[in-house]
Amino acid sequence: MTTDGNADSADGTDGNADSADGTDADAPEFEPDPERVAALRDVADDVRGETSESKQLANVLYRTSDLYDPDEETTPEEIVRNVKFILEVTERGGLDR
Repeated sequence: MTTDGNADSADGTDGNADSADGTDADAPEFEPDPERVAALRDVADDVRGETSESKQLANVLYRTSDLYDPDEETTPEEIVRNVKFILEVTERGGLDR
């Protein structure tokens, strides 16, 4: 028995694949959730305003919604990199073109 009360499988494991293939069995799963996508994007639309801060927040919410969008392939790490880039560009005053 595990600490959460669930029985282990007959082979003594908890049924989760672990790091033999380089994956982390404890990593959160982001299953497609159209309702969550819609809710996050609605909030993003509501907070988007004229200020750069409100635009940044809206962009972060929209990118976060991509985790739950079945048509998007992204990871939390990619979102963090993207958000950092958005903040760096804003701090520099925009894209140099």
